[in-house]
Amino acid sequence: MLESERSVASVDPVWDRIVAEAEKAVADEPLLGGLMHSSILHHTSLERAQAYRMAQKLASKEMSEQILREIADEAHSAVPWLGEAARADLSAVYDRDPACHRLLQPLLYFKGFQAIQAYRVGHWLWTEGRVDLSYFIQMRVSEVFGIDIHPNAVIGRGIMIDHAHSIVIGETAVVGDNVSMLHSVTLGGTGKEHGDRHPKIGNGVLIGAGAKVLGNINVGSCSRIAAGSVVLHDVPSCKTVAGVPAKIVGEAGCDQPAISMDQLLER
Repeated sequence: MLESERSVASVDPVWDRIVAEAEKAVADEPLLGGLMHSSILHHTSLERAQAYRMAQKLASKEMSEQILREIADEAHSAVPWLGEAARADLSAVYDRDPACHRLLQPLLYFKGFQAIQAYRVGHWLWTEGRVDLSYFIQMRVSEVFGIDIHPNAVIGRGIMIDHAHSIVIGETAVVGDNVSMLHSVTLGGTGKEHGDRHPKIGNGVLIGAGAKVLGNINVGSCSRIAAGSVVLHDVPSCKTVAGVPAKIVGEAGCDQPAISMDQLLER
């Protein structure tokens, strides 16, 4: 058993609930028995299940499922925080996405959750100096999920990426805890500059669909970025910005916009 598993095996209500949901899914739809058993019921922990699922999704003729699974297992054994982050991400998706009714859904079906967990393995590889292998993970995540996250980017936990199509997060971007973003969000640079060139997103920020946040700028905690906005300058905490280029249009509307997911601007 992995060291990270020992810390959660005795009391892990998240994993216990996922197992119970998988057992019910098999009873309700026997045709899903193979998927539920191979992806959930044959495993002893969320960490093991995630490693298996990542390997299944990212394997190719260039890298076998077995090798990818061993890499993911190694990452979870070395960094127990990965399992803690995954549980926080699961809770975030379940709490904030009205289309999520069970904890097993993100693990099995939601590419935003799956891509973030694979990125976390790639980020660990990057910090260990295994750069080419981390680039390979980035490439496969982009090819399979349509989400391009540089392995050097720093992303917190409690992350919810809804629909998760065409997400781009650059090399020096930083994303805080409890951030929610929708599809087609870009955290990018403004040109060919080198060095620290990507946005720094504070805790609890809500980023609407299609928003582009560009350059080495700071987006303050608990702020909102309206859908379709292009943000080129710092955003104070607890404010709402909108437009092209984005400007402050009001307060954030609540103390936790990433959790409330309220995207309506004040009229």
